[in-house]
Amino acid sequence: MKTILSFFAVCFIALTVNAQEFKFETETINYGKVALGSDGNRTFEFTNVGEAPLIIKDIKSTCGCTVPKKPEKPIMPGEKGQIEVSYNTSKPGGFSKAITVISNDVKGERKMLKIKGFVTKKTVPAKEKSMMSDSE
Repeated sequence: MKTILSFFAVCFIALTVNAQEFKFETETINYGKVALGSDGNRTFEFTNVGEAPLIIKDIKSTCGCTVPKKPEKPIMPGEKGQIEVSYNTSKPGGFSKAITVISNDVKGERKMLKIKGFVTKKTVPAKEKSMMSDSE
């Protein structure tokens, strides 16, 4: 029985020593108010604070209006990485979208990120009144 417990203790220690983990600067990006058709590109920045390479296997969004782009190479310990997100700002109104990052992070395979904001309608300047009158 002691041998089995010792084996599990050694395995647990080995897993925690060689763990990979990322820390995001922010897990939510607030676009605030943006104009219709404006630039919807934003970037989540993170650091691998673990002791092993961090591999982002996949990134999924809740709809087709949000397109995330994952890093192609593993992020080495101490290095910074980026996840680029592009939101389609062609429809006015509020939005709140979730992005799921699937990786080999020791805290869990899935990490949730969020974007939110409000797309305003473009303001069209009022036509200037003509100085000429039809009554002439």
